[in-house]
Amino acid sequence: MSDTNANAPNTFFIEVSGSGLPECDGLYVPSTALPTESESGTLSSLGYWNGRMAWDRSDGKSERSPALSYSNSYSSWRICRLDGHLAYDATFDVDMPPTHREWHVYKKGVAPAPKVVIHHYDPRQLCPAPNVLFVLGGPGAGKGTMCELAESQLGWTHLSMGDLLRAEQAKGGETAAAIDQFITAGQLVPNEIMVRLLKDSMAWMTRTTGKNNFLLDGFPRSLNNMEGWNEVFGREAELPKMLYFECPYPVLEQRILGRAKYSGRSDDNVESMKSRFDTFKAQTLPTVEFFKGEGKCIVVDTSQDRQTVYALVVEQLAEFTHEEEAARPLTERAEILLGLRPWPQKEKQL
Repeated sequence: MSDTNANAPNTFFIEVSGSGLPECDGLYVPSTALPTESESGTLSSLGYWNGRMAWDRSDGKSERSPALSYSNSYSSWRICRLDGHLAYDATFDVDMPPTHREWHVYKKGVAPAPKVVIHHYDPRQLCPAPNVLFVLGGPGAGKGTMCELAESQLGWTHLSMGDLLRAEQAKGGETAAAIDQFITAGQLVPNEIMVRLLKDSMAWMTRTTGKNNFLLDGFPRSLNNMEGWNEVFGREAELPKMLYFECPYPVLEQRILGRAKYSGRSDDNVESMKSRFDTFKAQTLPTVEFFKGEGKCIVVDTSQDRQTVYALVVEQLAEFTHEEEAARPLTERAEILLGLRPWPQKEKQL
């Protein structure tokens, strides 16, 4: 039995970390082992073992090649020590080494078992540049809804600055402490920290998912934010485009007050709405005008019904949306967001 001439090239990289046997940690690269018959009688091919992708240690120190592979006999993924003895395994019949399931300490291993991350690009090299689209609009303009639809239906990644800051705080560490300090003092988090978080998050998503289309929801909120972007990404870098959701104030107010019945948000009221909109006009609209002047602003009238607005968003994202993503049928959640089916009785619209 052979697995040659039928497999796509193995272009993935595996990062192993946190194992009780530190020699097992490190970067694993597509195996270059010569064709060999495995214990199950399968003839291997370049980058494969037992019909599944396989990897060698990037430092070449392991006596076994491949050092990370799948066993047909034991139906498990295995990581070996430098001397070739097996240290960790994961008994799951899946195409790739499991990343969200617990590995097991094998006979020659030491607890704890490691964590495994799959990289779509060589982490020793620069990460491919992200394809970014800024998304701005007043409160209630539909940014969150349309970004969620673009993520679930079109394969774009939706990043919210607020979510990133909260996630970084939860992780702890030096940056989290700095964020806490600014927020506690009632000060804005510096642009450099915010943009660095965006950059690092996009790089991590690109490396671990292979996707590099990003919607940045609510950024840049001001020309000052844009200055921070230029400082981190470089002034010579091409300016991303902006998707601006334009909607008259009376419509925004109607939506916010309608949402207030279910959202539970303390700022979903007339007074807060007016304050937020005034802030938007004073700080964010000048940024929108700047992008219009640069010919980089795409205006979408979101006062229209959701299906019409979504069709316009799909059209604007089509250039960079993969065909298989665009052809994906609408999920039940997407149909609810588009008003094609009612909200479940037990679920309130947020």
